[in-house]
Amino acid sequence: MVIDEKTRNKIKEVLENDGVIAFVTDTVWGLGCLPNSEKAVKKIYEIKKREKEKPLILMSDDVYPLIDYIKDAPKALQRLIKKHFPGALTVVTQKSGITPDYITSGFKTVGIRVPDNEVFAEICRATSIRVLATTSANLSHQPAALTYDEAVKYIGSQVDMVVEDYGFDAKGLASTVVGFVDDKIKIFRQGEIVIEEK
Repeated sequence: MVIDEKTRNKIKEVLENDGVIAFVTDTVWGLGCLPNSEKAVKKIYEIKKREKEKPLILMSDDVYPLIDYIKDAPKALQRLIKKHFPGALTVVTQKSGITPDYITSGFKTVGIRVPDNEVFAEICRATSIRVLATTSANLSHQPAALTYDEAVKYIGSQVDMVVEDYGFDAKGLASTVVGFVDDKIKIFRQGEIVIEEK
């Protein structure tokens, strides 16, 4: 364990009381809350000054807690997950009925990701559902925070907790975002992981 028990308990308490936290991932720093807290999701949008049309994504320490939030898993998605989770890949696919519209901005799809970062993994394991609704830690249209100090500077006064990185640095390259059309891969954003449309 990287995070001590006292800090894990605080993370759990903050999140379960409609709180928003900032945390390190393998790519950039993020903001997150529990997906079933509409109050906390609204707070994330307010903190970032984020347009309501831009959805959040769901992240976990493992793919299995995310399965309930998606409707189906095309074979192409399964192959990508097997190859690149955990890692800097966000997969957009049809959402299930339990994924709230306030997370997906009314879209019928949702993005899911499993970062390759031990601190983030332990944050997820501190919660009962192991899933966070997330976005990058910055104001909209501004660079994402890459360090603890930048996270504190950009949004520290507005979140309920900034979790230390414990020496697990963000690499600074955004995740690649892919979706599917007729079971074929479509690239929405080419990031650290290079994926070819096929």
